[in-house]
Amino acid sequence: MFPTAPLFAGPAGVSAALLQFAGALKTTPALAGLPFDLTLVSGLALCGLLPLLLAGGGWRFGRALALPLLGAAGLWLWWVVAAYWSLNGNAATAKLVPIVLVGPVMLVAGLLVGADAVARHALTRAVICLGAFTGAAVAWGVANNAVVLGGAIGADPARTRVQYQLAGLAVATAAGLVATGLVVARGPGLLLRGILLLALAAAVLIPGGRAAFLAMGGVVALMPALLLRLRGTPGRAMLWLAALMLSALAGLGFVLTDPGRFDGIRTIERILGDPADGPEERLAMWRAALRMVDGLGIGPGGFPQAAGFGADPGMHPHNHALEALTEAGLLGLVLWLLAFGGAALVALARLPRVAPERAVAIGTLVLPVAVTVMVSTDLSNRMAWFALGLALSLAVERRHV
Repeated sequence: MFPTAPLFAGPAGVSAALLQFAGALKTTPALAGLPFDLTLVSGLALCGLLPLLLAGGGWRFGRALALPLLGAAGLWLWWVVAAYWSLNGNAATAKLVPIVLVGPVMLVAGLLVGADAVARHALTRAVICLGAFTGAAVAWGVANNAVVLGGAIGADPARTRVQYQLAGLAVATAAGLVATGLVVARGPGLLLRGILLLALAAAVLIPGGRAAFLAMGGVVALMPALLLRLRGTPGRAMLWLAALMLSALAGLGFVLTDPGRFDGIRTIERILGDPADGPEERLAMWRAALRMVDGLGIGPGGFPQAAGFGADPGMHPHNHALEALTEAGLLGLVLWLLAFGGAALVALARLPRVAPERAVAIGTLVLPVAVTVMVSTDLSNRMAWFALGLALSLAVERRHV
């Protein structure tokens, strides 16, 4: 047992937050020109801190972890096996590295950071700061015509390319954490959190990510209500949901009265139906994925080529379950369900058994990623594996000794 290990819990939480949202931070105007790779630096820091965190002792891992962890390990192993018959060897190799090497590290990081109270507190506070910074930086960039939201890298060298999905995800997660604190705040903290929540809600409209907007709506509505319910005040939970519903209807009515006044606010433009940015492309990918389902799958990274999209790695199925089914076959889907579906069941079963604040903090950090993996990213995204670890952390107890 390492007696000073608890001292490293806070830095581990901050490092985890930086690594989780490094993709968003690196594309903001203020940090785009960093002389080092933020992902690499924060990842190395976290890898160095995790053994020190673990060495402090006091860990108790629940038996409920067994099946989800078995599913994750099986998925990593089967992904390596399936690479042997992949249609594109280079694409298979490119996907194996983040899934098989980075994935386990991120899962362990989520498991340990989510279970340690000090690390988890540092993580949530850091995410709020990072989300607020990202929202302010993107808003400043848009106002000064200094950024381009998405688009090809280097297409406009005079402006910084912002990865709008990740930026919106950072802002949405921060908004959810602020909202959960708002419903139990008192005094000046209530006003400050209210102002910050409104600012974050406005900021999530700027980047253009529809999944992030949906995720923000979900966490801001559900997580504070869940916290109030777990604290034994279901009436206040219903009032919160009713107030948000009325606010949403009022906001929708205001937008529809004159949509033109919101020209340039990318998320609203996309939600109202940008003719050049409809959902047809994503639906076409989902249909293509379903058409090529077979027993063993087409191998990691083989979907773009098999579906006729060429070798572009960005043309993946944009749905984790479909990706597992298409590229790793029926066994891949079963293992994915065992890992990610099993983690969801573990988290739900643990809700009434852990402190309400802990359960809601984990839920707020996980839900936006859960929404995103079903409509956007692929299995090589480290954020999904970290969120998986966070969900499973509810079955881990840590007592500082």
